[in-house]
Amino acid sequence: MKKKAIVIGAGIGGLAIAIRLAARGMEVDVFEANNYPGGKLTEFNIGDFRFDAGPSLFTMPELVTELFSLSGVDPVSHFKYKKLDDICHYFYEDGTQLTARADVDAFASEIESKTKTKAKEVLHHLKNSHFIYNVTAHLFLEKSLHKLKSYLSLKTIWSFLQLPFLNIFSSMHSVNEKKLKDPRLVQLFDRYATYNGSDPYRAPGILNIIPHLEYNKGAFFPKGGMHHITESLFGLAKQKSVKFHFNSKVEKILIRNGIATGVKIGSNEFLADHIICNMDVVPAYRYLMPDQKHAEKTLNQERSSSALIFYWGINKSFDQLGLHNIFFSKNYQEEFEHIFEDQNICNDPTVYVNISCKESAKDAPDGMENWFVMINVPGDKGQNWDELIKYSRLNIINKLNRILKTDVAALIIEEEILEPRTIESKTGSFQGSLYGTASNNRMAAFFRHPNFSKRIDSLYFCGGSVHPGGGIPLALSSAKIVDSLIK
Repeated sequence: MKKKAIVIGAGIGGLAIAIRLAARGMEVDVFEANNYPGGKLTEFNIGDFRFDAGPSLFTMPELVTELFSLSGVDPVSHFKYKKLDDICHYFYEDGTQLTARADVDAFASEIESKTKTKAKEVLHHLKNSHFIYNVTAHLFLEKSLHKLKSYLSLKTIWSFLQLPFLNIFSSMHSVNEKKLKDPRLVQLFDRYATYNGSDPYRAPGILNIIPHLEYNKGAFFPKGGMHHITESLFGLAKQKSVKFHFNSKVEKILIRNGIATGVKIGSNEFLADHIICNMDVVPAYRYLMPDQKHAEKTLNQERSSSALIFYWGINKSFDQLGLHNIFFSKNYQEEFEHIFEDQNICNDPTVYVNISCKESAKDAPDGMENWFVMINVPGDKGQNWDELIKYSRLNIINKLNRILKTDVAALIIEEEILEPRTIESKTGSFQGSLYGTASNNRMAAFFRHPNFSKRIDSLYFCGGSVHPGGGIPLALSSAKIVDSLIK
């Protein structure tokens, strides 16, 4: 008789673990509260404009193609993507413009020609990022940190011997400031802390591993937009006979004699040999297992940042700028201080603006563009978001007007807003945090919730709120770790 598995949540981690278990011959059912798969990695339309709702950059595509390969399906014919030659365009108030190129030598040369930082210093910084990845990835990204056997190898012992060289006792900012010197470059590399919702002034220097994924390994973009990742994996899962139940909000995880045996939806109970929870670990415990002992220390950890996103349909094309991903870099200390400080929503009012101009026929009408404009904000703790959104929108538009020498507000013909409250309501992410817990502590990786329950047998966890963290590559990695634990 086939073993059965139930996956709670059809986010990217849930899709991945469902595919992995189905490829091993299990009977898999996925229960999703929404009427669509993908979680944060979804899409929507406003009028004639299509938007990717979530992440706008894609790294480590091999974690997606691997799911096709292990399912016996040719990934090339089902999942198409391209490597970006130009990863990002940076604009500064002083008029400096930098293009982050996939060719790191060209990128370093441009930096030397426009800033006070030498090319060799940039290349050395990226080489160090590569070193951190080689030392840590096999343990932190590929194994459970909560199983003794993960540490019983010569490679792991070697990794721990390298700890003095991984900058775990220095902040990410202090390392960047020491190595790169020029404030514009420091800010550029500091922003990678936001890739997992952390603060570069507190997050350990080991997080300088993140630029390696983008520069040394490469940045990519799926044909048809980021939502193509969800579409491809959803199609693969159905091909492997995974059964999806949408509009099916799990109300309780059934636990008998210390073993997870199924889930309850309304008056119905569904039983399985393994239960994998892909929803945020905080509401999973609070609402689905209220009568179980909770890991309070873990659940009460500092949460990652959230986001305030404006989706704008723009009645103009800025193709002359040659833009795809744009980063208008500036410390918004002066412009936002009175908003953030008065509302007590964060200690460091540094805000960045990102714009993604998608260049696909179905994304926007001819001569127009869809813009994804985001600033990092704290999670929802009862702030006056309506007021904050109004002031933030004004300051963002003023900033863009100065840089682009145009009236952006007059070009906006469609608008949708996503903010911490709606992120929580749509995705179940506690406080609207994008990446679960923050990584502002040097031991944060060890403090994240494990991929299994230490108290309840046959209960596992994947997705951005547990080890190894948030974002597409880490959510996919969490599914791979769960798969190995179930084996």
